[in-house]
Amino acid sequence: MAARAKASKTEDGPLDVLVAGAGYVGLATAVSLKQARPSLSVAIVDAAPPGAWERDGRASAIAAAACRMLERLGCWEEIAPEAEAITEMIVTDSKTSDPVRPVFLTFDGEVAPGEPFAHMVANRVLNGALRRRASELEIDIVEGVAVASFETGPATTKVHLADGISLEARLLAAADGVRSKLRDMAGIKTVSWEYGQSGIVCTVAHERPHNGRAEEHFLPAGPFAILPLSGNRSSIVWTERTADAERLVSGDPFVFEVELEQRFGLKLGEIKVEGTPRAWPLGLTLARAFVAPRLALVGDAAHGIHPIAGQGLNLGFKDAAALAETIVEADRLGQDIGALDVLERYQQWRRFDTVQMGVTTDVLNRLFSNDFGPLRAVRDIGLGLVERMPRMKEYFIRQASGLTGDTPRLLKGEAI
Repeated sequence: MAARAKASKTEDGPLDVLVAGAGYVGLATAVSLKQARPSLSVAIVDAAPPGAWERDGRASAIAAAACRMLERLGCWEEIAPEAEAITEMIVTDSKTSDPVRPVFLTFDGEVAPGEPFAHMVANRVLNGALRRRASELEIDIVEGVAVASFETGPATTKVHLADGISLEARLLAAADGVRSKLRDMAGIKTVSWEYGQSGIVCTVAHERPHNGRAEEHFLPAGPFAILPLSGNRSSIVWTERTADAERLVSGDPFVFEVELEQRFGLKLGEIKVEGTPRAWPLGLTLARAFVAPRLALVGDAAHGIHPIAGQGLNLGFKDAAALAETIVEADRLGQDIGALDVLERYQQWRRFDTVQMGVTTDVLNRLFSNDFGPLRAVRDIGLGLVERMPRMKEYFIRQASGLTGDTPRLLKGEAI
């Protein structure tokens, strides 16, 4: 309650930035701004009940660029003991019933000596480290209350919370997810469609060590990814047709484990599911605009993509870094940080990259999530050719690491 009371004070004038959403993208946005520019007043409001983030059993692939950003923000030292480096990645293409899955493509997991291209991190660990840093920077987090509405004026936005409290801010950053209410309130349209697929997520314990190897098996219903976690555990991201996914997660646990084992295999010994598997519907959502007067969309509020390339979170961190750099530079020049001409710099920076990634994941999903014989033969030939082209493989690793294109300074490990 103390945080709520402090955040709702108005006698000192409006906030500089109010972030809606306390997931890792919202937290990273707030921390990046406050660390670079302590004079900015920054607060966060989140609709999720207090402590909900601690019950998140999922894990995420953190690309090398995002690791550099988290280190610069003072979070990586806390995260590192719980992170698992991806040291190798293999790609297969087969049917579920195939007794052997030939490996078509392999990747070395380093972008530089001693620097893996990605780490796997439990979401609660990532969120906890960012919250600890937000607390050190005295960023207020108001939990358990949603934004009910907002009104944009010439100098500030007045934000009305569901509990009756109103806040004013020069800029409202919407980090409230792929079904963003703030995006809808602002009248920003989207291009979106569903894939008829759902992503089943769970954690699996196994007898033998994974040695940091990640695997992506392209199966007719969609990709089945095995991603290494600390200890003898792996995170599973399993794409299935929505009806089949719902049947699997809500049905008999024994049937689920049998189906899982058929896809996972026995190479790591006996497997056991930890916790409760969950399924999320998959689709593509791209906002037609990333900004409006005194409003900026970040993370999934701006773009929701298929997990086939594991880049959703890393695009969100790139948004957070780019928005923070744009705002901090504008504030140093004495410009209005919520003015549309300032925010359009952020939009121009991030829009092409996210649309390109959205289209890429869409094409990959349509190309690989089927069992059409001639197409399967062509894509397998393509994978085999890439396997024999070291420079092409190096390019893909650099792309996956987030170290290509117009990269924000934080993602290079540099201060804003």
